[in-house]
Amino acid sequence: MADNVNKAQALRQPTRDFPNEASIISRATWRCVPLLFISYIICYVDRVNVGFAAITANKEIGLSPATYGLGAGLLFVGYFVFEVPSNIMLERVGARFWIGRIMITWGLISLGMVFVKRPWSFYTMRFLLGAAEAGFFPGIILYLTYWFPRRYRARNIGLFALGIPMSSLVGAPFSGLILGMNGVLGIKGWQWLYILESLPAILLGFFVLFFLTDAPRQAHWLSPEQRAWLQAEVDRDRAVTAADHGKTTWRLLADRRVLVYSAAFFCTGIPSYGLGLWLPQMVKSFGLTNAQTGFVTAIPFAFGCLALVLWAFVSDWMGERVWTAIAASLVAAAGLALCVVTTSLAGRMAAVSFAALGIWGLKSPFLAMLSEAFSETTAAAGIAMVSSLGNLSGWAAPYMVGLIKSATGSYSLGLLALGAFIALGAVIMMIWIRPQLRIPAPAALT
Repeated sequence: MADNVNKAQALRQPTRDFPNEASIISRATWRCVPLLFISYIICYVDRVNVGFAAITANKEIGLSPATYGLGAGLLFVGYFVFEVPSNIMLERVGARFWIGRIMITWGLISLGMVFVKRPWSFYTMRFLLGAAEAGFFPGIILYLTYWFPRRYRARNIGLFALGIPMSSLVGAPFSGLILGMNGVLGIKGWQWLYILESLPAILLGFFVLFFLTDAPRQAHWLSPEQRAWLQAEVDRDRAVTAADHGKTTWRLLADRRVLVYSAAFFCTGIPSYGLGLWLPQMVKSFGLTNAQTGFVTAIPFAFGCLALVLWAFVSDWMGERVWTAIAASLVAAAGLALCVVTTSLAGRMAAVSFAALGIWGLKSPFLAMLSEAFSETTAAAGIAMVSSLGNLSGWAAPYMVGLIKSATGSYSLGLLALGAFIALGAVIMMIWIRPQLRIPAPAALT
């Protein structure tokens, strides 16, 4: 045991004598992260555009608030069932092929939402969309560990995760405008929404197949020396994790890390999915047009984008994950609690925007923490297990808000419930997740 600890401590010391370290990291970032960022924007748009479609489609399909919430969340049940197998396949066949396959498949199924007519067909298609998308998010997190040493990881994971709020910042105004195409070519507005927002996933999926590189050793766009250095640095970090956490994949099923990280993931994910799938209808309830609803809905996500980037750089600069994620969670809880005491549109959006600083700000440190929690041999399964269990928040959040809305006729208590869950997530991290991650600051910051 002591030998493993000494080995881990020795391996934690990064190689500092390579003259072009910052340049190599910058090239790897520009090569990998923008494409993954755009891919995740498209992924998240296809995941939550049902919230905008619901403005007009729910009445036509026959969905009450509670049944809509149930169906919207079924995506994450399909995600849960197929998440671990999909992520294991990614590791076996290669990230480039598997990520491209996932995108093409979910784009085709999202396109099939055009043909939904009744509640049961809505339930079925949402489940299938989740099954198709399974493995994408944890696969990307795993892929980034193949490319970036841990001391650079939070910012690059953060730039990728920026796609979460950015998808709504960009997608919400467009979704509102697309709903205005109702009747064009005899197609309803909500059907146009699914058509126009599913095609980019299919096209970009084919592009991923030809553009991504599975590992630094295969990067033809780096020199042989640069490839060797980056691969060695990444392997070094993975060896640290192996020295700290050498467990078999099957034992992860009862691993305390999986259970605790999953619980924190679930609780902190509740507000982002609750807002993503219900905020358009909340805003619409103030009497705005569809186009106005799109632009107003985008406001909190602009704050979320800013917070996500800033929190990521602070986490890397401080070399700390846990307390930055806890602080963000408490900011989010406070903002959502403020929603209860204001009933005007301006006041409600101000409170939600403040909450967004924490809801999306915590993503970078938390996901970086998760990426560093498992060994090389168990990372694919471990991250996928946490993601699949934690992403059940995507089922629970819209269903919970829908039930509260049906029972009270108001969104206020639903928002308060979202805040309570993220506060619970902060408690879980404070009490159970304190791995004392201290990583060296990048050379550019020292």
